[in-house]
Amino acid sequence: MGGRIKDLLLTAPTGAIDRSNRPGIANALAGEIGTFLVTIGSHKAPSNRNRPYKITVYDNSGEMEIIYFKARSAQMEQLFPEGKERLISGKTESFNAQLQMTHPDYVLDPQKSDLLPLIEPLYPLTAGLSQKMAGKTVRAALSVFETIRDMGEWLDSSFVSQQNWSGFQESLKTLHNPSHAVDISAESPIRRRLAYDELFAKQLAIALVRESTRRAHGREFRHDGHYVQDVLNAAPFKPTGAQSRAFEEIEKDMQSPFRMARLLQGDVGAGKTFVAALAAAYAAEAGVQTALMAPTEILARQHAETLSALLEPAGLTVQAITGRDKGKARQALNSGLEAGYIDVVVGTHALFQDTMTFKDLGLVIIDEQHRFGVRDRLRLANKGQAPDLLVMTATPIPRTLALTSYGDLDSVKLDEKPAGRKPIETRILPLQRLDDVIDGIGRQIQEGNQVYWVCPLVEESELIDLTSAEDRHRQLTAIYGDKVGLLHGRMNGLEKEQISNDFKAARYKVLVATTVIEVGVDAPDATIIVIEHAERFGLAQLHQLRGRVGRSDKQSSCLLLYKGPLSVSGKARLEVMRESEDGFMIAEKDWELRGSGDLLGARQSGLPDYAFANLDKHKSLLETAVQDARLLVQNDPELKSVRGKAARDLLFLFEQDYGIALMRAG
Repeated sequence: MGGRIKDLLLTAPTGAIDRSNRPGIANALAGEIGTFLVTIGSHKAPSNRNRPYKITVYDNSGEMEIIYFKARSAQMEQLFPEGKERLISGKTESFNAQLQMTHPDYVLDPQKSDLLPLIEPLYPLTAGLSQKMAGKTVRAALSVFETIRDMGEWLDSSFVSQQNWSGFQESLKTLHNPSHAVDISAESPIRRRLAYDELFAKQLAIALVRESTRRAHGREFRHDGHYVQDVLNAAPFKPTGAQSRAFEEIEKDMQSPFRMARLLQGDVGAGKTFVAALAAAYAAEAGVQTALMAPTEILARQHAETLSALLEPAGLTVQAITGRDKGKARQALNSGLEAGYIDVVVGTHALFQDTMTFKDLGLVIIDEQHRFGVRDRLRLANKGQAPDLLVMTATPIPRTLALTSYGDLDSVKLDEKPAGRKPIETRILPLQRLDDVIDGIGRQIQEGNQVYWVCPLVEESELIDLTSAEDRHRQLTAIYGDKVGLLHGRMNGLEKEQISNDFKAARYKVLVATTVIEVGVDAPDATIIVIEHAERFGLAQLHQLRGRVGRSDKQSSCLLLYKGPLSVSGKARLEVMRESEDGFMIAEKDWELRGSGDLLGARQSGLPDYAFANLDKHKSLLETAVQDARLLVQNDPELKSVRGKAARDLLFLFEQDYGIALMRAG
């Protein structure tokens, strides 16, 4: 089935027009779509073509005018022959107490009434494409599709009959030719069937990746763990129970003959980097190198600094390699890596698309992975000889998102904060209290504390009444002078790093920033974070930002400033923040309050695009699809059974066939 046809068929209607409403002219309501069987009366052609062309039509209850602009008389007389009957459908309007219809959608000879769709699906349009054209094209694709052999049932037959679903082809046909508007709603059996097919296709591909990773022969790293002990002995703190448990799981994975594919979910400030350091020390003692991939240069350099301090007691070399390293410096780094002098290398994903060669890469760690997908992980794992893979995310993930984006990985959670950390006091204040907040900040500065001040925009915009970072920076500088720094996403990497380092070294007491600080700026002495227009942020992001403070044993505070009036969900979000610091609970709440489309900014979150599935409405289907896909792959890893062969068609249909390619490679 050609790509074009498939794309058309897998485009779900966004709504429908009901043309079955036949009220008669006297009962027609202005502003509604109606269908009328009328007799054509007189034509009134204008003397000037810029004036409207009018045709009077009537039925046995009354009369109305049909209006066309820039119309030609000959064309109009052919379309509306006087005294003849016509079936017309379109939106009626009232003008000077006269019922009108401008440019009807359909004008048909009553003999051809079957050409009028009673329920007309509406499709998402691109420039230059009309609904009529879109519908016609989809129907043409459907007729080609009907000539294709029956694809076979890829779902469990007892499940299909229990759900009272039709087959895939039948459901697709009904979706594009609905008998009722309800057929295309997310809750209809037709839409649920297609949503399940789509979820099942994605989960099947993930299950194949999962199975292939589990079958893939990794390398057994077995030794006494002296380097790990050196790191633990020199660490400035005792690991939490969660950190110890997480490392035990990772160690077990690294000792097994299969490749590790693990997700380390850390709540904010739970100490993921320390667990990563232990894993890198374990790898180094086995004689292999570790590569850590971070989303930004600033974070890559920070990780390198932290890991260097943690791994130095074990005598290990850590090096950051970013786009900034060029010429001889870069050559030296590359040859150090190739010769094996560098034990741990840290860089952005550009690092891995490079021509870099490792002596022996045994462990790949990806940080903030929601910017990469399952396919990226596969590509990365091909560097080195079957390296183990550890993915870390500082964003606690709702279960639904974990299943869709990380279903190929085994998960372990860090849900404890290091000992001695005090809870962060969170307060909600209206923006009218801004002056009090600024005064309070002054007192904190005098006591030697540092402050983050987060604004939603970089510069003043006339369209949205939000305080910009630049504006707030000017205002605070007027009060506190050069103690106030500014950091935003439009700065280059070098500037960002300089300002972050200056804040960390306490050269600035206040750092006014956009959400660029969400990942990366780490200043243990910062004890206050002010977030302006907090109602505009999602819960996960607020939680992430709040985690910039509370990183020492000092009491920290988070002030959420809002501009009223608050919406119901805006109020609920801020209340959740005040009541809880549990990132995993907050993530689930965020999902409930905002839905998947908005979660973490869906594109950034690695959430897949869906044509038919809506994760908020089809959550229960997803849970079933995960179990179903894993079971099928366990029982039929080569997809050779009758159902397995049909499932291959499904994977091609929804472009998840990288799962099959992987199966062949395996």
